[in-house]
Amino acid sequence: MAYLILQAFYFALPAYIANMCPVIFAKFGLMKRLAKPIDAGKQLNGQPLFGANKTWRGFAAGVIGGLVISGLQAVAFRTNPFFHDLSLFDYRPVWIYFGFLAGAGAIIGDLIKSFFKRRVSIKAGDSWPIFDQLDFIIGFFIFTSLIFRPGWMIFTIVCLLTLILHPLTNIIGYLLGWKKVWW
Repeated sequence: MAYLILQAFYFALPAYIANMCPVIFAKFGLMKRLAKPIDAGKQLNGQPLFGANKTWRGFAAGVIGGLVISGLQAVAFRTNPFFHDLSLFDYRPVWIYFGFLAGAGAIIGDLIKSFFKRRVSIKAGDSWPIFDQLDFIIGFFIFTSLIFRPGWMIFTIVCLLTLILHPLTNIIGYLLGWKKVWW
C-alpha cells in the first residue's frame, strides 16, 4: 500500500508543483509583466469573475511548473529503474503534453473554484474547506485524462493525500511569509 501511495503522489507531482508555482513566482517577483488579473477586473452581479489574485503570471507559472516536473519525470523514467517502475505510464513520448495539461488543469481547476466562490459571496483569501484543497487536483485529473486515466484507486489516494498535503504546504508558505493566510 505504501508503494501505491508513493506512485499516486509521484503521478500528481506536476499538479502539486503547478499549484505552488503562482505563489513562488509572485514571492520572487518573476514574470511581473504578467501579474495582471485574468478577469481584467470584470464582474458578474457585482462580484469579480475570479478575483485580482488570479493572474496571467499565475497561469503561466502553473504551466511552467507542470512542464518542468513532467520533463524531469520523463528523464527519470528513461534513466533510473526506480522511477521507471514507480511511474504509472511512460512519460517520454507525451511529457510536454502531460506537463502542459497538468499545469493548465491545476490552474483552471483553481479558477473555476474561484468563480463559484465569488458566486456564493466568499471573498478572495477566505477559506472554503474541501473546495480550496481539491479544486486544482480535480482540474489536473480532468485535463490529464486526455493522456492517461489512472483508475479510481489512484484518484482516491491522490484526493486523500491532497487533503493532507495542501494544508501542510499552506502552513509552511504562511510561516515563510509567502502567504497571507495559513489556509
